[in-house]
Amino acid sequence: MDKQLLWFKQDLRLDDHPAVQAALQAGQLLPVYVLDIAQFQIGAFGVRRLGVHRARFLLESLAALDGALRQRGSHLLVLPGKAEQVIPRLVAELELQQVLTLEEIAPEERGQLQRLRTALGPVQLRVLPGNGLLRAEELPDPVDALPQVFSQFRERIEQRLMVFQPRPAPERLPPLPNGALALLEPLPTLSQLGLGEPLSVPESAFPFAGGEPAAQGRMRDYLWESQGVRQYQDTRNGLIGSEYSSKFSPWLANGSLSPRRAVAELRRHEAQYGANASTQCLWVELLWREFFRWTLVRHGSALFKAGGLKATARAPVLLDQRFTQWCQGRTGLPLVDANMRELAATGFMSNRGRQVVASYLVNDLQQDWRHGAAWFEEHLLDYDPASNWGNWAYLAGVGSDPRRNRVFNALRQARQYDPDASYVSLWLPELRSVAQHLRHTPFLLPRLQLDALHYPRLEAIPLNWQPYLPQVA
Repeated sequence: MDKQLLWFKQDLRLDDHPAVQAALQAGQLLPVYVLDIAQFQIGAFGVRRLGVHRARFLLESLAALDGALRQRGSHLLVLPGKAEQVIPRLVAELELQQVLTLEEIAPEERGQLQRLRTALGPVQLRVLPGNGLLRAEELPDPVDALPQVFSQFRERIEQRLMVFQPRPAPERLPPLPNGALALLEPLPTLSQLGLGEPLSVPESAFPFAGGEPAAQGRMRDYLWESQGVRQYQDTRNGLIGSEYSSKFSPWLANGSLSPRRAVAELRRHEAQYGANASTQCLWVELLWREFFRWTLVRHGSALFKAGGLKATARAPVLLDQRFTQWCQGRTGLPLVDANMRELAATGFMSNRGRQVVASYLVNDLQQDWRHGAAWFEEHLLDYDPASNWGNWAYLAGVGSDPRRNRVFNALRQARQYDPDASYVSLWLPELRSVAQHLRHTPFLLPRLQLDALHYPRLEAIPLNWQPYLPQVA
C-alpha cells in the first residue's frame, strides 16, 4: 500500500491544491506542517522574520486546516524544526514512499527543497505547481523573456484569454499511516513561541481570522453579498475600516486562498453582474502579485540586495535613529506615524499607506530600504517575499521599472487621502486635542504646546510641502 507525506507550507487550504489532488491516489497519507522556530528569532536586519500578528494568523490558519482535514478523515501533524530534518525522520519512522509538496519561488525556500531532496535519498520528493495564478507553461513568453515593466507584462498576459478552473477540495482523504496518531501534538501557543498575545484592536482594518473558511467567507461577502468589489476603484485608497479593499492579501500570502479561485470567482461575478472599472481594478492588483512572483523567479537573490535589480542604482544605505523613529511611529509627520502605529498594533496597513511610508523612509529620511522591507516582513499579516521586496525595490528605484523612483509628497498625500484628519486622529490619540486643520502639521505649533502633547517635533519642513501647509501658517 502506497504511503505518502503531504507537506504543507504557504498553502494552508484544501481547495484548488495540486498536491492535495495528487495525494488522493495514496493508500495512506500523512499531512504535515513544519514550524521553523528560527523564524521567531532576531535575524540579519535586527528583526524577526515572523512577528506576533502573522504568527497569530498562521496558528489560526493551521487550526482551520486541521479542522478541514478532520472532517475528511485525516489530521494535520504540526512539528517544530527544519523540514529537511523532520520530514526524512517521519518518512523513515512510518516507512513512507513519497513526499508531496508545492514548488517554491524564493531562493531560501528553493534551497530548502533541494536539501530535503538530498536528505530523502531514494524516496521521491514530488513537487507540484505552486501558489501562483499562472504556471510557467501558461506564460506568453519564457520566464527570462517576460517584460520587466508591469504595463507590458499585463498587456502580454491579456492578449490571451485565460480561463481559470480551480479544482474543489476533495470530500475525503486517505487515512493516516499506522502509528501517526501517536505523533499528534497540540498547536503551540504564541506565548510558547516567545511572542505573547496581541491585543485585539477594534479599529483594525483587518478584523478577520486566519484560515480557509474565513478566506472563503470574505470572498463570498466581497464578491457576492455586499458586492464591495463593484466600488473598489472609488474606495481602494481608503485608510479606515475593512471595506475599502478586498483584504484578500493575508489569505493569499499564506495560501489559505488560491489566487486561481479568487480570479475564477471574480470572472463568475463579472459574467453575472457585468465587468466594470472596479472589477478590472481588482484583476490588475492580482496581476501585480503575479508580476512580482515571476520577477522573483527570474532574478532570485538579486531582489534582496541593496542595489536591487539595478546594481548601478544609488539606493540610500544610511541607518540611524530616524529609522527607529519611523518604526515607532514617531517621525513627527502624522500620516506616516499613524500608518506605522496601525501596522505595529494590527499587522495591517492600507496600500496607500504602504506607499507613503516606504517613500518617506527612502526619499525623505534617506534610510536603507532593505531595513524597511524587513520591518514589513516581521509585522505584515500579508507578507510574501515577492510582493513585499518587489514593491520596496520598486519604490526605492532599484526594481525593474524604468522610472528612477517614485517619490511621494507625504503632506500632499495626507491632505488628499485624509482631508479631515480622521485617520491620524484614530491612531494618534495625542493629537486629538489639536485643532483639526493643524492635525497634519503639528510641527507648526508652538514648541511648548507640542512638547506638552508628547509628540515629536519635525525640525525640517521640505520646500515642496509649502503648498499644503494650512493657510494661517
